[in-house]
Amino acid sequence: MDSTRQRIVHAAVALHGSVGPARTTIAGVAEKAGVTRLTVYRHFPDDEALFSACSSHWRGQQQLPDPADWSGHSDPLERLKFGLSDLYRFYRDGEAMLTRIYADKDALPKGHREDLETRDAYFRDVLCEPFSQQDRTGRLGAIMGHAISFWTWRSLCHDNWLSTRMRLKPCALWSP
Repeated sequence: MDSTRQRIVHAAVALHGSVGPARTTIAGVAEKAGVTRLTVYRHFPDDEALFSACSSHWRGQQQLPDPADWSGHSDPLERLKFGLSDLYRFYRDGEAMLTRIYADKDALPKGHREDLETRDAYFRDVLCEPFSQQDRTGRLGAIMGHAISFWTWRSLCHDNWLSTRMRLKPCALWSP
């Protein structure tokens, strides 16, 4: 039974990473896993349960960004450099899956969509934290929100030829 469940999860991960969650069907997962749709539903009663298992499995294979490490840098520019380098490394390593997840964000189960939004807000807040309270509102918050966006990373590295292996240097993004 565990091997069947694993085959189903692996099939869901493969489909989410190739066609995206919005175009992944239970029938497609069943076919790729070599089981019936009924077998998929026996292991995962709904799309959210399957998506949760798929997400957990994929994340378990990744080196996730670690905002706790970023917080070890009290200098705002160093934290920015360290945090964005760590986050952009994660985006580079998980690009295929993340492209499809973010493209299909509106089709994700509500809880997972909210988790992505909460996580992104947390990344922004950790990067803004060493700046003064006055600096954190308005423009700096908007700039940090843009900087941590997966789509910003894609734009920098794919549309504008910035190396995907870049190491960020501190810059004065917030200066008047």
